[in-house]
Amino acid sequence: MQEYIRILGEGYQGYWNYLLSEILYPSWHNYFWWLLGISLFVWALELLFPWRKDQAAFRKDFWLDAFYMFFNFFLFSLIGYNAISNVAVEAFSDFLRWIGVENLVALEVSSWPIWIQFVFMFVLADFIQWNVHRWLHFNPWLWEFHKVHHSVEEMGFAAHLRFHWMETVIYKAVQYIPLAMIGFGLSDFFVLHMVTILIGHLNHANLKLTYGPLKYLFNNPVMHLWHHAKQVPEGSKGVNFGISLSLWDYLFGTAYLPNQNEHEPLGFDQVEIFPKTLWQQITYPWSKKN
Repeated sequence: MQEYIRILGEGYQGYWNYLLSEILYPSWHNYFWWLLGISLFVWALELLFPWRKDQAAFRKDFWLDAFYMFFNFFLFSLIGYNAISNVAVEAFSDFLRWIGVENLVALEVSSWPIWIQFVFMFVLADFIQWNVHRWLHFNPWLWEFHKVHHSVEEMGFAAHLRFHWMETVIYKAVQYIPLAMIGFGLSDFFVLHMVTILIGHLNHANLKLTYGPLKYLFNNPVMHLWHHAKQVPEGSKGVNFGISLSLWDYLFGTAYLPNQNEHEPLGFDQVEIFPKTLWQQITYPWSKKN
């Protein structure tokens, strides 16, 4: 127990020092400034080439979504996720040693060429995330958390990171074992993180991009708009679950693109009465009323 307390304390202190360094010392390997730069770049594209030309530059909930970006990317880890997850990883490792498992790695990929490692990680992580995303829609309890993301009524780049902090816990927990079994975690690939952030921003942006024949491989803003549409095909729990890749939706029959109506109503039934503030939204799944 004393060891876990030490790890918890070091987790808080270490992340605080890391966050200060990220903000105060820009570099080429810096999540904070890359997130800011990518966000400004995609926002500039929205302003120069808007799909919905009548949508305001500061669209509905723009500042709420901007705060969500930095809360989910940085502040949530500072509040406790980073320290607690460090303890959880150590506890899981202790459990494996207790049952006689010394090494969880089943496939060693570190000797592969770096570009093959990158592609392999990108595809594997995206497939895991696609399945988790479907789970968030199909499980009634998890859907109450995922509603926060679907409460967006006007799409824009910052809507990408409007989601309940519980989703971070779910995605990371589900990904941990399969990624650990191939010898590394997502933190090993800075470029991979930034590529997925860029794709996610573009998918939520006010841009009409379809990528031609590559639409069957990569998710895009037109396809993802229908994921957020208020009206989904009857009997379904959602469509177009792809995160970076649309490939899985086409392979497993969840792709849906009836037209390219940029003004398709977004959200879900009674989204207009869904809580509007950050605190109300993150407490919504546990509220007595809900």
